Amino acid sequence: MHQYDVVIVGGGLVGGSLACALRDTGLQIAVVEAAVGGAPSHPSYDERVIALSLGSRHIFEGIGIWRHMASDAEAIRQVHVSDRGHFGFAHLDARDEGVEALGYVTPARAIGRGIEAGLADAAGSELLRPARIIGLHQTPEHWQLEVSVAGRSRLLQAKLLIAADGGDSSVRRRLGLSVRERGYGHHAIISTVTPARPVVGTAFERFTDSGPLAMLPMTGGRYSVVWTARDGATADILGLDDERFTAALQQRFGHRLGRLGKPARRIAYPLRLVLAKQLTQPRLALIGNAAHTLHPVAGQGFNLGLRDVAELADLLDDAQRTGQDPGGDKVVTGYRKRRRADQQTAAALTDTLARLFVNPWAPLRIGRNLGMLGLDLLPPARHLLAQRFMGTGGRQSRLARGLPLISSE
Repeated sequence: MHQYDVVIVGGGLVGGSLACALRDTGLQIAVVEAAVGGAPSHPSYDERVIALSLGSRHIFEGIGIWRHMASDAEAIRQVHVSDRGHFGFAHLDARDEGVEALGYVTPARAIGRGIEAGLADAAGSELLRPARIIGLHQTPEHWQLEVSVAGRSRLLQAKLLIAADGGDSSVRRRLGLSVRERGYGHHAIISTVTPARPVVGTAFERFTDSGPLAMLPMTGGRYSVVWTARDGATADILGLDDERFTAALQQRFGHRLGRLGKPARRIAYPLRLVLAKQLTQPRLALIGNAAHTLHPVAGQGFNLGLRDVAELADLLDDAQRTGQDPGGDKVVTGYRKRRRADQQTAAALTDTLARLFVNPWAPLRIGRNLGMLGLDLLPPARHLLAQRFMGTGGRQSRLARGLPLISSE
């Protein structure tokens, strides 16, 4: 029986970040990850880019891995929001907030590279991969796990079990934890294009009749495309050749960036809301997509997961320094109390935006356009919205302030 303080199921972007955050705490950690090391098809380290909030940069700085991804991160200094074909628009500007950038567009692969580098020198962590859970059993003092590691059975014991294994969490399903779930009837089509007139540091979000269309600035003058399409139209869009795809995208986005060209491979993801009804239970915590899978509008999902990491790491470090049980009620209850409101607020915000801006009812359309104009004309309201998107409002953990966890030897 291999004994650990913490077992993290899922070594992707969120679970891997938590393992990196805890590497110098003195806690004994195991990460159970299904993907083979360095696999090009790793489900987290794929072709997507992620709009990291300023707060997420601070967390990665506190963890000590931002330097590994910084060269691939393109700063977002302005965000332009509009309603296609209507008069409503709003904008956010880093200068108005007194910061260098509102966030950073970073390839998932670059984030994965930073996590791999962080885990490479983590003395107290063991990465088990390719591995999957065969069995789970809980006692009042610990969890017992049977794990298949490269085809061989291994028994683990943990004081705290953390589910970081994505929106279809196997841990959540095995334990019968219920969720609130809603399908949106849309897919997000992901690609990359190179415009003739890139606007350095400016991200665009256009609300259209089929859902939001985001154009996110990348290094080298490229833009990441996140095109929300109805389920019935997704296959047709994916079936377009490069010329017809860029023409369709151009027609939907407009010519603000000039002519669009050089489209990359297209990938589609179904969009849904999944919110776990139980964030914790004794000696168990759900983080990242295992706790909440959100619509990508406003780019809140991964940033929300990183805030889960920051708060849970803070609590676990405190428990280690004070000689408390890392799986005890103080850690588990503290995590639930610190995170539930933020998770529910983000879920409500993204769900409302996703449904509000595809509703064609004329009075509602006029109201939302007036609302955007009002937001643009009211600096206090704009500042509050910017804080939400930057992840810098409210209580800030040590990592969220860019500070490393400090533990006694």
